Amino acid sequence: MSYFRTLALAATLLTPGFAHADEVTDTLKSALSAYEEGDLSYALEELEFAKQLMQEMKTADLEKFLPEAPDGWTREISNDVSTGMSIFGGGSGSEATYSNDTESFTITIMADNPMVGALSGMMANASLMGIKLERVGRLKYLNQDGELSGIVDGRILIQASGADVETMKSVLAEIDHRGLEDFGR
Repeated sequence: MSYFRTLALAATLLTPGFAHADEVTDTLKSALSAYEEGDLSYALEELEFAKQLMQEMKTADLEKFLPEAPDGWTREISNDVSTGMSIFGGGSGSEATYSNDTESFTITIMADNPMVGALSGMMANASLMGIKLERVGRLKYLNQDGELSGIVDGRILIQASGADVETMKSVLAEIDHRGLEDFGR
């Protein structure tokens, strides 16, 4: 079975509950049709578009892990972080800014980006490098001058910056770290 036929079969098996599932299926069918007609340029273009749609679905799933705002705070979600991730090797990302009357901070979650692996190595050697670690539940976060960075399952980066460490830790504690381990699988 050809690569394009496999993609078309996968597209037909997509769960209807996804917001873009029909558009993804249509786009993959269009790619297959263009391939069969010999229009490889358009087939590749359609595959890239299908990939983008599925990446948006994955980003929406990642957004669910951003905690609600604590009492007296607001939360504003931005998915712009995924747009810039292609420069750094791809992956998914979502970000929320938490604000009250006097301060704000940001939590960013990035999944399946090659840069995350580099940070994993840094965390393993944090004590040798004199970097302070903060524990939030079962997860350890690097504390680099008040910016917290943690790694889940060796492939998902969580970063928090902008407020005092204890405030950020209290919100980070609300993240389903164990649920993140299953993200994208």
